[in-house]
Amino acid sequence: MATLLYRLGRGALRRRRLVVALWLVVLVVAGLAAATLRGPTASNFTMPGTESQRALDLLADQFPAASGATGTIAVKAPADGQLATPQGQAVVQELVQQASALPGVVGAVNPLQVGAVSPNGRYALVQVQFATGGDDVTDEQRTAYEQVGAAAKAQGWQVAPGGEVLGGEPEIGSTEALGVLVAAIVLIITFGSLVAAGMTMLNALIGVGAGMAGLFALSGAVQLTSTAPILALMLGLAVGIDYSLFITSRHRQNLLDGLSPEEAVGRAVGTAGSAVVFAGATVVIALAGLAVVDIPFLTVMGLAAAGTVTVAVLVAITLQPALLGFAGRRVLPRRLRSVPTDGTVADEDDSDVTDRPAAAKTTTTTTTEERNRFGFRWARLVTRFRVPVILVGLLGLGLLALPTPDMRLALPGAATAAVGSPARVANDLTVEGFGAGFTGRLAVVVAGDTPQATSAAVPQVTALLQRTENVLAVAPPQLSPDGRTALLGVVPKTGPTDEATETLVHDIRGAVSGIPDADVLLTGVTAIGIDVSEKLSDALPIYLLLVVGLSVLLLMLVFRSLLVPIKAALGFLLTVAATFGITVAVFQQGHLADLVGLDTPGPLISFLPILLIGILFGLAMDYEVFLVSRMREDFVHGETARQATISGMGHGARVVTAAALIMISVFGGFVFLEDPVIKSMGFALAIGVAIDAFVVRMTIVPAVMSLLGDRAWWLPRWLNRVLPNVDIEGEGLRTHLEDRTPTHV
Repeated sequence: MATLLYRLGRGALRRRRLVVALWLVVLVVAGLAAATLRGPTASNFTMPGTESQRALDLLADQFPAASGATGTIAVKAPADGQLATPQGQAVVQELVQQASALPGVVGAVNPLQVGAVSPNGRYALVQVQFATGGDDVTDEQRTAYEQVGAAAKAQGWQVAPGGEVLGGEPEIGSTEALGVLVAAIVLIITFGSLVAAGMTMLNALIGVGAGMAGLFALSGAVQLTSTAPILALMLGLAVGIDYSLFITSRHRQNLLDGLSPEEAVGRAVGTAGSAVVFAGATVVIALAGLAVVDIPFLTVMGLAAAGTVTVAVLVAITLQPALLGFAGRRVLPRRLRSVPTDGTVADEDDSDVTDRPAAAKTTTTTTTEERNRFGFRWARLVTRFRVPVILVGLLGLGLLALPTPDMRLALPGAATAAVGSPARVANDLTVEGFGAGFTGRLAVVVAGDTPQATSAAVPQVTALLQRTENVLAVAPPQLSPDGRTALLGVVPKTGPTDEATETLVHDIRGAVSGIPDADVLLTGVTAIGIDVSEKLSDALPIYLLLVVGLSVLLLMLVFRSLLVPIKAALGFLLTVAATFGITVAVFQQGHLADLVGLDTPGPLISFLPILLIGILFGLAMDYEVFLVSRMREDFVHGETARQATISGMGHGARVVTAAALIMISVFGGFVFLEDPVIKSMGFALAIGVAIDAFVVRMTIVPAVMSLLGDRAWWLPRWLNRVLPNVDIEGEGLRTHLEDRTPTHV
């Protein structure tokens, strides 16, 4: 693979104008396709096979009028008892008439007629039924719904439209651009060259632009959840910058070692590019592997992110070499551009870069100045005190992981929405007037083969529901036009994310399971959230086992070792456990929540753990390959295990540090968004990268490698014969280069 990528890099540089033109065409075509073919994103989370989803499907088939999105308008009068006065009743009646006349609304229920009024006569809830599902409600209809009650507000009433109909697409604002700005600063400091930093950032942005445009172009045919494009943007930016950074760094080192720009690019793509392809492949495999858990919206999210990562890899190994050809020696700091080196010239004109002779040397020399860099000093310190370092690292990560067992999962709800948002205002007003249970109402669907069977089953179901612990109220049944389907509303005493409500869902299903001659199914937003969370929790151990097994296998192929992959997998598990612990402590338990702008702590979003495992797996393998491959390279060429560990860390620490800081910056930029789901995703990814890069890969890994010594590279002979040689480190490329004399190309 290294030899193939070497040739690809040289070819991209020689034909750099064509390569750049082709990528610009791809970007323009994808952009036009996105503008014309883009479809809406979905805010709901369906889960085929669950009882709640089967109930919704049944309603859509037999009771369409009750299957659309619902809204709840919370109303608060200026004083207690005012809803009982003629003036108060007139205000409510006018409000109901306004809601009923809204576009897309089937009807609105007067709370005075159904008793949806608080005991003190100050609060009321107006139920609004839309004809279509929440994802089919247009922006115009949603805006009109949010503006209901202007006249009542002018009289001093509080009117807060809420409910599932307000679920919308999270917006990407300017705050996450701060992460990109920090990444640019890191690149400038790392390279000491505005040309190198700007070119690396430009390369990544072109890749992200092409990937995101392609994703939106496909959204017309494939339904995307509202968080899928944001996840794809996060990963596309982070890995795009990192992959370009790896190749540019190796290219610069090759230039300083006396290679011509073309030869330097070829070897950079053949070596660092191999690591990029492997790292990208692991991320793509892990994200695409989300399809194994058979959850549609999660599969789409994983494939969407995998697509942008694939584009980032392709851009890094094709467009980046082309841009490096245009830059010539300007990718070096100004003080080093004119320094004569063996086989190079000081001319900065890029017009003849392909005509410069390539040096024959194939290895780099570690100078005294390099050995005094922080990376080497840190590696010597870690290997010297390896046992205490390992113990302190394990103890520290173990303490950070302590909150992990308390992790609770749920779908996002209005209770944790940003303070001041319409959904949050309506939720708080409802809780204030009626209690938390009214924000998480359940729906029981009773379906019989005949109207008589349904009529006979409804009283039995109602009686069972009323006797179930933690049920506050059961609403009268609504019957479908043919009388074969009935819908009963159930109000719990506790909120939608409360553990008691989860218990209630299971209790209700157990209580009504034996009703004869009728299917009784429990659904509603709260029940759907519980079903989704439970299915994801059940899939989490299977997916974790799949990812860990995959990491061991892939690293065994790369490093021809048994202990290094096991060590890497255990380090990954430490990273995941500590990341979960910190995220639970902040977002669920509320510790230091103000620092991330979190208004209300609550359960983590259901798909966060499984998504985090897939993404961190790829990123962890990225750093593992970049650091440990250099260790193995030096070990194979005669250095002792300890020397190889120090050398690998010394040469890789600077680039890995920069790469990690860039990823942390990009992911951290999303923490400033108001949407709590995106905020938690950005936070968890940023923390996970920080822990894995700085604690696990750059501290615990060299300490363990030093402790293992030569045993780290042991592999049974029979296994060595069976495993294919993927040549990530460029061993075959090195042999290929040594067998020929570099010539002008």
